[in-house]
Amino acid sequence: MENLLYLYALVPEAELENQDLPSLTGFDGEGSLYTVPVDDKITAIVCDLDGNEYSEEVIEDKIDNDMEWLQKKAVHHHETIETLYQNFTLVPLKFCTIYKTKDSLKSTIQGYSEKITATFNFLEDKEEWTVKIYTNDKKLRKEVSKNNKAVEEKREEIKDLPRGRRFFAEKKIDSIVDKELENEKDRVSEDLHQNLKALAVDFSIKKNWGRDVTGLEEEMVYNSVYLVPNEKVNDFLEVIDDTKNELPEEGWHIEVAGPWPAYHFSSFN
Repeated sequence: MENLLYLYALVPEAELENQDLPSLTGFDGEGSLYTVPVDDKITAIVCDLDGNEYSEEVIEDKIDNDMEWLQKKAVHHHETIETLYQNFTLVPLKFCTIYKTKDSLKSTIQGYSEKITATFNFLEDKEEWTVKIYTNDKKLRKEVSKNNKAVEEKREEIKDLPRGRRFFAEKKIDSIVDKELENEKDRVSEDLHQNLKALAVDFSIKKNWGRDVTGLEEEMVYNSVYLVPNEKVNDFLEVIDDTKNELPEEGWHIEVAGPWPAYHFSSFN
């Protein structure tokens, strides 16, 4: 079987006139990356793969049954995209985007040429940043129980009740604490989002990951990604630092990461 092409990213042809392609090892660990001009505006960055060793059937089997292979190759793909991102405006492609021939690759991409060129213009001089908020509910519950106005008012109401009635009233307070805790999570997340959104040109609210995915004891309560102009990145990070400083020392954890290639804001994927 003939060689296949592994597609990493698309970059503006004009940028390659002023910047050489970094010397990078290909997906198979042996070959090197090289460019395939698609038209006068778009260039594909690819490497060759042996058609027998990397056929669709072989890759599907590896993905399903060889976790070590999958992890190694996924890291390679991510790190390669990261390196290219340091040098070019780029549209990153998904893991294991493979074409049988240069003609099929060119034909497909040319069909999206106008959209890809618009994406280059949109992504230029911008960075992708991810923001996640985690909470330790046990610690936060104590904070809410002590300092929440609604809880304090309810405690004041029941303090003179007989023991039996007070027991059931305190159970209701527990429900109020739970509700106020969720309200506080929503408030902090929404306030931070509104402040960050004002500095970004685009954003996406993602599904929160469960503890089985994060491997953390804390609960993820907010998961988002923002596309931020370079000149506003410092302000963006300052908003996050200010929010951290305003929150109690225990119970909250805000995680910010970036800059990343614009995985979430690329029109062609």
